[in-house]
Amino acid sequence: YGKLYNWYAVKDVRGLCPTGWHVPTRDEWDKLVSHLGGSPRSVGGKLKSVTGWNAPNTGATNESGFTGLPGGYRDDDGEFYDLGSVGIWWSSSEDSNDSAWYLYLGYDGGLVYRGSGDGKEEVGLSVRCLRD
Repeated sequence: YGKLYNWYAVKDVRGLCPTGWHVPTRDEWDKLVSHLGGSPRSVGGKLKSVTGWNAPNTGATNESGFTGLPGGYRDDDGEFYDLGSVGIWWSSSEDSNDSAWYLYLGYDGGLVYRGSGDGKEEVGLSVRCLRD
């Protein structure tokens, strides 16, 4: 499923992504959702891998080729949660001093959710790099 990264890694000036790539902004995630149809209720399945998720993996078609996998997350308490059930990817956009935007997919629906959460320095989420 890949590694989980905290906000320090996402914003490190040395770059988490290889040269020529970057962590997408909130607006870039929004453009992807819009390009795939715009409705958060129908787009999630187009981003999810058809395998690797807990049942029922509702709506998964991977029509986009994104092949989103459910890497779960590391909470600010240091514990790991929801491997197989959720995939959450950082954006490089902050919402406030203690929160940043992310993209969320779950096993039990075709919904894509964009949110922000507190504790970005401690929380570990997946990263998908975007070509410059």
